[in-house]
Order: sequence, then structure tokens, then C-alpha cells
Amino acid sequence: MGLSSFAFGQCNVKHNSCSKHDYIYRAFVADVLARLPGCETPVAYESLLIPGTPANGDLVLPVPRLRIKGKKPAEQSAELAAAFPDNHPLFQKPVTAGIHLPFFTPLSLPRLVLPYIFQRQQSYGNDSDVGLRNYAAPDQGRKKEFHAGHLRSTIIGAFTANLYETMGWDVVEVNYLGDWGKQFGLLAVGWQRFGSEEELAREPLKHLLDVYARINTVFRPEQEESKKARDEGRDTAEIEFRGLFAERNAFFSRMEAGDQEAVALWRRFRDTSIDRYIATYARLNIDFDEYSGESQVNRATIEWVESVLREKGIYEQNKGSWVIDFEKHGFKSLGLAVVRGRTGTTTYLLRDVAAVLDRVEKYAFDKMIYVISTEQDLYFRRVFRTVELMGRPDLAARLQHVNFGKSREAMHEVMRRNEVKYSQVEDPDAVAEKVGISAVMVQNMSGKCINNYPFDIGRMTSFEGDTGPYLQYCHARLNSILRKADLTRQDLVDHLENHPDSLDADVLGGKPHAADLLRLMAQYPDVTAVALKTLEPSTILTYLFRLAHQLSSYYDVLQVVGAESGRDVVLARAALYEGARQVLERGMRLLGLNPVEG
Repeated sequence: MGLSSFAFGQCNVKHNSCSKHDYIYRAFVADVLARLPGCETPVAYESLLIPGTPANGDLVLPVPRLRIKGKKPAEQSAELAAAFPDNHPLFQKPVTAGIHLPFFTPLSLPRLVLPYIFQRQQSYGNDSDVGLRNYAAPDQGRKKEFHAGHLRSTIIGAFTANLYETMGWDVVEVNYLGDWGKQFGLLAVGWQRFGSEEELAREPLKHLLDVYARINTVFRPEQEESKKARDEGRDTAEIEFRGLFAERNAFFSRMEAGDQEAVALWRRFRDTSIDRYIATYARLNIDFDEYSGESQVNRATIEWVESVLREKGIYEQNKGSWVIDFEKHGFKSLGLAVVRGRTGTTTYLLRDVAAVLDRVEKYAFDKMIYVISTEQDLYFRRVFRTVELMGRPDLAARLQHVNFGKSREAMHEVMRRNEVKYSQVEDPDAVAEKVGISAVMVQNMSGKCINNYPFDIGRMTSFEGDTGPYLQYCHARLNSILRKADLTRQDLVDHLENHPDSLDADVLGGKPHAADLLRLMAQYPDVTAVALKTLEPSTILTYLFRLAHQLSSYYDVLQVVGAESGRDVVLARAALYEGARQVLERGMRLLGLNPVEG
């Protein structure tokens, strides 16, 4: 059975495009830059970037981005540095670095960033100016076990939905199953030959998968014969109107005609698969508002699509099938696609085009994002172009394809290697479940979506390196700081409110660690904004690993328990770590991870 997931929504746009800290700093610098002849404030604002490392500043301006004609960028950089006041409350006076102009905010940073994170809590980083949200992971092909391809599409699709929802969109998440097609005809033929009611009652999905595998093995020689004929340019009709081809097609034709016996058998197959998918999603901390599928595409919509294709001269007959020759319509790279087969049954392309129209009618979505493997690039370009050729370029522009390439027990074994810590875990089964799921999900999101990745259970369950368990360990360690210091979150809130300058001693006392950590925490809203543009979970994940690595190197330098500088410093440092924990938690939940409390 194929598998798709998508969320539809209407756009509730927010207009605070950055965090308070980020907005104040950018707005001030942009205002100063705009005083330069030929430089406009919007251009200056967008030209300011967050450096890759804290040592390069809180903001940096690559001067050529201002696009000011006349003097060389290095000269412009020197003039801009000179234009800044000497004693501004937010910034140190910048010192030019060639064509780059860095800006540092050592005094105001802790007084702005930390209270803001505590005030915003779960909404920190949710302020990016966004548009609509919905995602879809279209048909995965033939009926098969829930495998790594399905897993990755579901995880990345869930992240996409979480990201848009975090940014303020109204979303309805729909799980879309490729639950209609000739693969069910083949499964039905297999069931007639190899099916067992006893086996189905005992292990329903396993038995259906076994039946499908067996009939597919028998069918393979016919498929290979048909492929050879196509490769040689011969008509495959004679091959595909006999044998298992004919039996498969006949059963699917009965399904499309509404034959009660055929539809009843199909429904048994479909319901069995859905039950398994729901259980798997639950373990991944993923749920859906609605389950739908190709079988539910409106037949009247399918007929209407075909009528439009005929009226506009897009549809034509070719060897008994109805096809679209995209080359004739200016899309040479898309070739020729079958829309209705020569047996008279519908194809994926026809059903998916009709589904687009059904969805826009039902949900009035602003955008629909399909999450599926790179191999489906051509297919979805055809879907989108067909919608465009039907006279709906506006609708086609709202469709997007995000592609990607192609444990609990394992986690338990890793945890048991440290018997002392393992014995201190209150509920090791629950922790192993959370950490194990995090391991799988992080493995799936570590690289860019388009890249393939090796499925390595040993690497993904390690607490060392950039893995899900490592993030869980970092969060658990941060969570334990308040407990060990015998402090509550309210203690920290009260302290920040009454002593806003309490971190200054660390910042100015020869220890840049607090300021560097705050700089990184202040970058989170920009990271989520970038992720929204690229829909790459690795953007969030890379940031979280940077934060975790920075934290791990600071614990000994910025101690909370055992600090020798008095209670004010203890409270200030505890607040710093609690702020970092909140940022780490928000990022993990955005990725769909369930943080371990520790």
C-alpha cells in the first residue's frame, strides 16, 4: 500500500519576524546604515547576518550586500565604523574587518535575551513572518512493510507540519494512503492462491505481506517480459492481456466498477494496513487529524478533470490509452504520461490531479507540500504541470514537492553499559523508548532531505557524536541542574526580574562563555526562519548540536553547584542553563522528539 501524509491550512501570518533581541539590534544598525547615501533601510536590515561563530560578532555586515556604488567596500566599511557612536548602550563601537563589519553587544545581551526567553517560553523562536502550511508525502508504491522510505517521509513530513504550526499556521494533518490501484488487484489474485483466514486472524499484516511477496515472485517473469518488449519498442498489449496481468487488471476493474465482493476484499486489506500505520506513528510521537486515501478521491472530480483535458486538447489517445504528451505543450523534459490506461482504469496521475482539486475545495489551502523520495521528482512535475495546463497556474504555484533520498531494545543495551546510571533511571523502559525513537528520527533528519543515508543502528543509538541519544543526554543533564541546586524555575524568574545585571560579572570578568552561549541562544529565531524557507530539518538539528557541544564545554567553567561567587551567581548561571534548556527543548519538539526529563 502506498503512503502519503499532508496537512492543509490557512495562513495566519505573524509579523514579528525576529526575536526582541534580534529585532532591536538589527533595527538600530539598519537605521545607522541607512544614513549612508544610496542605502535604503530594508536593504540594510536584510544585509545583516548572524556569524557562524560567536567570535565574529553578534551581527555582521558583508558590506557588498548594501550594493552601494562608488567607493570600494573596504572604504565603505571604514566609513560605517566611524559613523557609529562611541558609547552606545547596545553596541561596542565596531572595528572593520576588511569588507566585513562585525557588531558586538556584550553589555545588553544578557539583560535582553534571557528574560525574553523566559517570558516567551514555548513560543520563543515562533515569530518568523510566514505564509501557509501543509505537507504531503505521496504514494510510496506497491504494498509492502513500513520501511525506511516510509519512515523518512513520515518523519520529515511531520517536521514540516510542526514547523509551520509553530510559526502560527492553522493546520489539518491528513495521512494519505496510496490505497487504490492495480497493486490491490495483484494482492487479490495472490490471496486467492495463497491466502489463509487462520494466518490472517493470527498475524494480519505479516500474512498479507507474505501473500504479496509470493504472488509478486510468480508475476516477475511476466513483468520482465513486458519490460523487454517496451525497451525494444514493441507493443506490450498482447503480453498484458493474458496471465497474471489480465487477472490483476480484471480485479482492479471490478474495484473501479464498484463490485461489492471486490470492494469488500479490498477494504479488508486497507483496514489491516491502516491499523499498523497508526501504531507505528504513535511510537514516533506522530498523529494525524484525518486518514484519507486515493480510494476517496471524488469520481465526479476525476470525470471533470478528464473533460477539461479533452476540451483543452491536452488529452489524446495513444495505443488504447489516454495520455498527455507534455512535449507538445512546451515541457520537453516531462515526456509522455498515461492518464487512463488501455484497460479503462485510472492511473496515479489522474487520481492525484483530481485529489488536488478535491483538497483545495475542502480545505481552501494556501500551499500543499508533498514529501517523497527523489525518484518521484518527474512524477510530481507532471502532476503540477497538468494542473497548470488545465488553466490553474495559480493552484499549481501553491504545490511543492520536498524530496529526499533513500529500537528500543538496542537502546536498552546501550544504556545498560553504565550500570550505575542505569540503576538511577526511574523508568528505564519509558526512557529507552523515548531515546530509541529519538535515535531513529535524528538519523533520518541529520543530512539534507535530498541525500541518501546509511541505516546504522549502532551509530544512531550511540550517546557519542551527533545522535538523538546525545541530544537527550544533554537535555537530561540541563534538566538536573535546578534539582541539584535545589532551585525552582520561579526562583530564576524572580532573580532575573530583580537583578537584571547579575550576569555582567561573568560577561565582564574574563569569562566570555556566558556571552557566547547567550549569542547562540539568541540565534534560534533566525534558525527557525531559515528552516521555514528551506524545509530542511537538518537546519534545526545542526543548530541543536552546536548548542549541545557548546554547553558540554562550559559546565566546568560556569559551575552552578559549588560556585564560589555567592548565591547571585548561582542563580544567574542556573538561569543561563535553564534558558539553554528551554531553547534545546523547543528545537527538539519542533523536530518531533520527546525530551527525556532526566
